[in-house]
Amino acid sequence: MFRFAAIKIVALSLALSSCVTINVYFPAAAAQQAADRIIEDVWGSQASKQRTPATNDEQGMLHWQPRMKRVMYAALSSALDFIVAPAYAQADLNISTPAIRQLTQSMEARHAQLKQYYDSGAIGLTRDGLIEVRDQNAIPLAERNRVRKLVAEENADRANLYREIAVANQHPEWEADIRATFAERWISKAAAGWYYQDANGNWKQK
Repeated sequence: MFRFAAIKIVALSLALSSCVTINVYFPAAAAQQAADRIIEDVWGSQASKQRTPATNDEQGMLHWQPRMKRVMYAALSSALDFIVAPAYAQADLNISTPAIRQLTQSMEARHAQLKQYYDSGAIGLTRDGLIEVRDQNAIPLAERNRVRKLVAEENADRANLYREIAVANQHPEWEADIRATFAERWISKAAAGWYYQDANGNWKQK
């Protein structure tokens, strides 16, 4: 019985090898981890320490399987990994290029000037991964032009950051996905009391 099952596994693996279409999928979990690292660098102690839970791929499935089935499943899984491996993106995103480091450092230095305006509610996090002046009346008149300039510079750095991460990982088409991932993680890690936009563009306070 086991010998027959093993033969079926090999046959299935060979059949799959002839029909697998190679596609590179956006690595969402790796993007979340990369975003968290950068946000914590930029915001420091203001960033919430909440992290994305690690996935336990197929762990539950393997837990209940009898020993013989686990061996068969492992053999099939190894064969499929060998065949399909090129279809999956790398486990970790490269966020260590000189351009990315420079942008991160620029945003970190600017955050010291922006923090008081996050705290006061004058500026908030937008749903598209940028920031915006939410209430200019919360900014003293003499400071408004400076704050607008800081916001514009921050948004330029953020847009460049998303593009640079996509390019550094040789997938410029990922830029929109990276931006969306950062948009969610900026909001998730924002300090209590800061303002952010929900999916409909309405301002809410954490």
